[in-house]
Amino acid sequence: MIIKGKILPLDRSNIDTDQIIPARHLTGITKSGYGVHLLEDVPHTTINDLKYKDAVVLLTRENFGCGSSREHAVWAIMDRGFKAVIAVSFARIFEENCYNNGLVPVKLQANEIEKLFKQSECEIDVVNQVVKTVDGELFKFDLDPLKKEFILKGGFLKYMESKINKVRTWEKQHN
Repeated sequence: MIIKGKILPLDRSNIDTDQIIPARHLTGITKSGYGVHLLEDVPHTTINDLKYKDAVVLLTRENFGCGSSREHAVWAIMDRGFKAVIAVSFARIFEENCYNNGLVPVKLQANEIEKLFKQSECEIDVVNQVVKTVDGELFKFDLDPLKKEFILKGGFLKYMESKINKVRTWEKQHN
């Protein structure tokens, strides 16, 4: 799985889930319709800058997704078209919600993040766990093998569906 495209820079730390998607918009249980409200209460962001409208990578700093457990935050990011979030660190529950929904959370060192803030695009190779800059610089990142499988399948539920289908196939062959 390769994610390649524009980076939207969010040069801030400690962005909490209330800032990612304000509580007043949490009126549904579907995964769509939240992207239009992504980061709407965070002043001075580039989220609505037209040059970033096709961005697929959200680049930020430390402790992204802190605050209350809100799966809607991941839904809003994905609904806006992002495939990955790159940060120094993530709140644990937010990171789990990323894996469960198929959004790629990439953790890099602060100096690597600094270099990416100077880039307009990047490429993320999820299988090989590498971020490649336009300049050709490579940054390795870690993913738990099981969580990587979740991402490659499109999230936890799709991963489980694939396992159930394998069991059903096996049962048909052995009955």
